[in-house]
Amino acid sequence: MDANLNLQTLHQEINWLEAVIDQVIKSYLVQEGHENHWIDIPLPDLAETGCHYADAVKEWNLDVFGRLALALAMAPHLRPEALDIFFGKNQMYDRGFTEFGGATDKNHSGFLPTGQTFCFLATATNPEWRTAALDVLHKDHILIKEGVIAIEETETWLPRLNGILSLGSRWFHYFVTGKKLQAEHSAAFPAQAISTAMNWEDVVLDDIIMNQVEEITTWLQHGATLMQDWGLAKMIKPGYRALFYGPPGTGKTLTATLIGKSTGREVYKVDLSMIVSKYIGETEKNLSKLFDAAQHRHWILFFDEADALFGKRTAASSSNDHHANQQIAYLLQRIEDFPGVVILASNLKANMDDAFTRRFQSMIHFAMPSAAERYRLWQQAFSGTCTLHPDIDLYDVAEKYELAGGAIINVLRFCALSVIRRKDTVVTKNELLDNIRKELKKENKTMRML
Repeated sequence: MDANLNLQTLHQEINWLEAVIDQVIKSYLVQEGHENHWIDIPLPDLAETGCHYADAVKEWNLDVFGRLALALAMAPHLRPEALDIFFGKNQMYDRGFTEFGGATDKNHSGFLPTGQTFCFLATATNPEWRTAALDVLHKDHILIKEGVIAIEETETWLPRLNGILSLGSRWFHYFVTGKKLQAEHSAAFPAQAISTAMNWEDVVLDDIIMNQVEEITTWLQHGATLMQDWGLAKMIKPGYRALFYGPPGTGKTLTATLIGKSTGREVYKVDLSMIVSKYIGETEKNLSKLFDAAQHRHWILFFDEADALFGKRTAASSSNDHHANQQIAYLLQRIEDFPGVVILASNLKANMDDAFTRRFQSMIHFAMPSAAERYRLWQQAFSGTCTLHPDIDLYDVAEKYELAGGAIINVLRFCALSVIRRKDTVVTKNELLDNIRKELKKENKTMRML
């Protein structure tokens, strides 16, 4: 699709916005032309426009108030001078018009619209339209749920509409280029998408684990039917919470990604290091964004090394401890109320606080693989271009060296680097043992010679 068509369509929206702003101010200040009404200014016709912005507006079925909010949020990114008219002074008080709302920033010389700016435009001549306008800024409106626009949080003592009306950068990029970006991993969005090229047949898990995993996939496929059609919503909380525990490298993260892959859900790994903020209220705000996005887009949330945050707690001995406990309690409440699937991973079940584990529907133990399972893992690892020399007794290797699947993949990586340096594809016995020794050393283990 032609990027010029995208931009042309966006500029038409801003042209309409400028006309609306001009008419509303004329009507509000009873200037020449005040008898006209902004609602009569025709919206750009997107019916036959084949661009990404037009497709999104049609899909979301936006009314005139939704189009107005979206155009206003886009203006600082596309044509900031369109909002300069709001810098006009109220001659009576020799200051800006309070009712125009707006904000400024040291890094942006233009006018930044707020929720109040939007409400002024929508309702200045028709106060009875305020409810319809506020509906656009409600958390259940499609523009808010999709993260297209947002009202930035304000201090508790300030009116909510003082928050800046912002445009999601991912959506602006999509409107201009047609390419959708993944949610950006940052302190404000402490999660990133994870995926795998592997499939279930590439994984070696025992039948007990697979049966428990199938319970999760069944919930993802039929949870809505059970809750709504079968009436379980009256008796149980929404969503499904699982704890994966076991040594590193035993397949916890891979299993989570495969659950998502097999059910058509995106899996987002939550960065716990970014969860706790030193700024009171920031943690709750960032987590709220994450959970709201995950709920609307049906993501699976995966918390790795969860015992770092949900481990056994001691009594709060300082205000910082108390604040951290409040944040953890908030996170736990969001997890418990989340209607989707949340998976927590921990190396040791014993590290987890009993108060947390009671909230899980299932607890799945990923044990170290048996010798037979390790043999299958070794076979799979060296089934591609990089192969083992025929004189290597692979079952003997699997029997003697207790390595998890992740560690075996690390050995494969080391071996592949070794053989490619000498322009070969076949791993010798010495190379294999050297690289097993290297991996065991990382785990503070010694090895016996074959």
